[in-house]
Amino acid sequence: MLLSWLYVPGDRPDRFAKAVASGADAVILDLEDAVVAGRKAYARDAVAEFLADRHPVPVQVRVNELTGPDVDADLTAVTGRPGLNGLRLPKVESAATVTALGERVDVPLHLLIESAVGLESAYPIAVAHPAVASIGLGEADLRSDLGVSDDDGLLWARGRVVVAARAAGLTPPAMAVYADVVDLDGLAASCAVGRQLGFLGRTAIHPRQLPVIVEAFRPAEQEVARATELLAAVADAELRDSGTVVLPDGRFADRAMVAAAQRVVDLAARYST
Repeated sequence: MLLSWLYVPGDRPDRFAKAVASGADAVILDLEDAVVAGRKAYARDAVAEFLADRHPVPVQVRVNELTGPDVDADLTAVTGRPGLNGLRLPKVESAATVTALGERVDVPLHLLIESAVGLESAYPIAVAHPAVASIGLGEADLRSDLGVSDDDGLLWARGRVVVAARAAGLTPPAMAVYADVVDLDGLAASCAVGRQLGFLGRTAIHPRQLPVIVEAFRPAEQEVARATELLAAVADAELRDSGTVVLPDGRFADRAMVAAAQRVVDLAARYST
């Protein structure tokens, strides 16, 4: 249950170590959108060199799109490297494409859906191969494809990818990047909306966004207190051999509530200050 990922352009090796030390839960070295065509080879070599060693936080690589001319060279350069913890695959539209790639590599796959075609196949994509670890949205491309200009136009798409991820048994998806690195209030507000929709965490493009993201998705003290109370009541009921759990405020607790409470407590423990 990670809350923050930091993107770093693959052609900026001077930023790689700084990103690992930034406080992000994971780092994504980007060989796709952040690198212009003429620097793809340089970026590929720089990323491969950095992945020759393991690092304190997970490091993923966003490769170029699966149907494009660069992905084979990307995979050759980075797969099998000790420091690689996963591949982030952009513009996924087909479960068959994911299945084929899953047979070629032996790392977790994190899939980005960035078009209406991909969105229509969100669940088949999510269950395409056991290596699929997460799905999410690439919202810039999706906005263009759908012809929408604000977050309201993405509500259905966001809800669909959350449902597809959970139906596939994956962790809740992380939100896409917030492009304005100065507007931290806007980032916090956007994260709050995403959390209500079922997202967990967010990708960032600047280290200053990381604390805002963690604060937005980390359980509040009141949430933790209620979850702890619920789990204590469940433990007491189990000791009394009771199949019914009634909380002090009169609510009945079922298995789904218990599972949700445990996630809150675990997440709070991970991000305790």
